Amino acid sequence: MRPELLHLIRQWTAKADEDYRNAEFVLAMEEDCPLSTICFHSQQCVEKYLKALLISWSLPVPRSHDLLELYHRIPAESRPRLPETGLAVLNRYAVETRYSGDWDVISREEGERAFGLAKAARMAIARELGARTNRDESF
Repeated sequence: MRPELLHLIRQWTAKADEDYRNAEFVLAMEEDCPLSTICFHSQQCVEKYLKALLISWSLPVPRSHDLLELYHRIPAESRPRLPETGLAVLNRYAVETRYSGDWDVISREEGERAFGLAKAARMAIARELGARTNRDESF
């Protein structure tokens, strides 16, 4: 793999891991936990990992928050096994959690589910990135 692509992949996954750690940290709060923040950072983590995977294929990275769109741009034979229903759940948090509006209140259970989806997707995509880059390193 070209060094410049590997560098870009590492940049995207580093930013994704920041989102992951933010969600994990906030989820540990007992009182006044901003649950929408957990959902937002969970969605962002998966979005950035999917974009890193697109880069590994030298594919264009669209300016999109739609996880299903990003997922379906990855060649079918190399898509990590991710539940599309889970990606659809996370999709709503890209915008809804950042702005005021007539949104449903996010429950603790929903925040935990969003983080669980992000955790599973992060692991699956990191494995695929390791295989794509011939690296035995975490992304």
